[in-house]
Amino acid sequence: MFYEPARGHGLPHDPISALVIPRPVGWISTVGKNGVFNLAPFALFNIVAYEPPHVMFAPTGQSSGKPKDSLVNAQETGEFVANLATWELKDKVWQSSIPAPPDVDEFKLTGLTPIPAWLVKAPMVKESPVHLECKVAEIVMLPHTDPAKANHIVIGKVVGVHIADEALKDGIVDYTKITPMARLGYIDYTRVSEVHSKPFPKWPPQ
Repeated sequence: MFYEPARGHGLPHDPISALVIPRPVGWISTVGKNGVFNLAPFALFNIVAYEPPHVMFAPTGQSSGKPKDSLVNAQETGEFVANLATWELKDKVWQSSIPAPPDVDEFKLTGLTPIPAWLVKAPMVKESPVHLECKVAEIVMLPHTDPAKANHIVIGKVVGVHIADEALKDGIVDYTKITPMARLGYIDYTRVSEVHSKPFPKWPPQ
């Protein structure tokens, strides 16, 4: 089939999120100006630069028309932490996606443990094996099909990296040990359980 997104797809559910897969889950923790911690997963998350390292998460327009707490907190404080979402923690990740009011602490709601970051005020998820402390570098606003809403891209410069010792094997991150979870389309998720290593080709071809 072929369709133009502006004209609709004619399918029971929008397939676009099922076509760019798998996507890492950005488990973003922030703190509001009122001191309330926030934790939320984002299906639109990735690394966008290596030197210096930058990551991004993209809060899309909510059905309520109000911006997501993670976006508001990042705008107001200029900081966030990206915690690694693992398969072992998948139920906690799912619970933290609840559209709770701004005064609700998702750490308390999910039973997860907030621990202080070293360089930013946003907390880290103790149970996660990896944390990326970030300072907001830029926030880009994209148009939404609903004029009352907006899509945003929050880009953060990674200023601190925490890796659990057990996540490393001979100085290399062991993917199968930490088993990251990933987002597919619809309401589907998957995990990293198999790794294939192959060096990049060189020119001229060998």
